[in-house]
Amino acid sequence: MSELVMPNDTNPQNNLMGGNMLRWMDIACAICAGKHCARPVVTASVDNVAFGSPIRNGEVVTLEATVTRAFNTSLEVYVEATAASMQGQNARRTHHAYFTFVALDKDNGTPVPVPEVMPLSEIEEQRFAAALRRRELRLVLAGRMKPGEAKNLREIFG
Repeated sequence: MSELVMPNDTNPQNNLMGGNMLRWMDIACAICAGKHCARPVVTASVDNVAFGSPIRNGEVVTLEATVTRAFNTSLEVYVEATAASMQGQNARRTHHAYFTFVALDKDNGTPVPVPEVMPLSEIEEQRFAAALRRRELRLVLAGRMKPGEAKNLREIFG
């Protein structure tokens, strides 16, 4: 997904406002998750948002979203943003984040199982494996899992 940064998207320093970037990231991830599930999805959480370099008015933001792992009724999506001039010059990675979505039944809006994810590359395999730790951390921070139950996190921290 690509967006052109317009004056109404910027702050007084003429840089893209963070809230607009988060909105665009959410949209790109929702499209990705919805395509994977072939059904409606809703955002459940956003974490590990990293704001890198500022993006100026007139630059083009390109967002690339990828499903990293599917769980029962939820799935994690990684999104990476790059910015460049309209002509594609000075391209740079600016932001990245992980979003979690829940797939919903089209008729009654209740959570439904999601299709599995099959990693195809080494980076996809790494994100797939690490998704379990990120999920446990989200659940612990939300109070839905006790820290002692987070076995994948315990492997890291002992």
